[in-house]
Amino acid sequence: MTQELQNIETPFLEGIKKNTGTVIFMGVIIMLMGFFAMGAPLIAGISLAMMVGVVLVVGGVGQLVFAMKTGKSILAFILGLLTLVIGAHMVTHPGAALASLTIFLAAYLVVSGIFEVFMASQVRPAKGWVWMLFSGIISLMLGMMIWNQFPLSGAWAVGIILGVRLFFSGWTLIMFGLAARSFSREI
Repeated sequence: MTQELQNIETPFLEGIKKNTGTVIFMGVIIMLMGFFAMGAPLIAGISLAMMVGVVLVVGGVGQLVFAMKTGKSILAFILGLLTLVIGAHMVTHPGAALASLTIFLAAYLVVSGIFEVFMASQVRPAKGWVWMLFSGIISLMLGMMIWNQFPLSGAWAVGIILGVRLFFSGWTLIMFGLAARSFSREI
């Protein structure tokens, strides 16, 4: 990886090279957050549902302000109001919001798995098509597992997937930081 970092110069990689300690530290923090999310998936899932609700509330208020300032579209006002109401509902009823997110997650995994399997069949002679097929099958299986275990999957699915994502994001930062640190020492 060090050789690869040597040959590629982007602002992102330059930032990593200049701040290897911070990058590694943040990677460790993100990995730890991933472990916590996987260890307490219900808390992580509810927290995520509430954060999405807060974002929707802020977005809804912004859309309402825009609709009032422009005064041109009743549809913009209705959309802003709908966004605000749904966001407020998510914040005040995080369990129901988590259930909705779980259903959307299951549906997303099933649909993306179907598309990946289809794309793999389209590129079948190309090198690596098996990995695309494998990814599609895994996505399908995960989606169906979450769907079949609903509503119980609402207690673990979103939090576990968030935790896994955080873990691998942290791991990636640590690896980039270590590679950049190694590269800096070689110079």
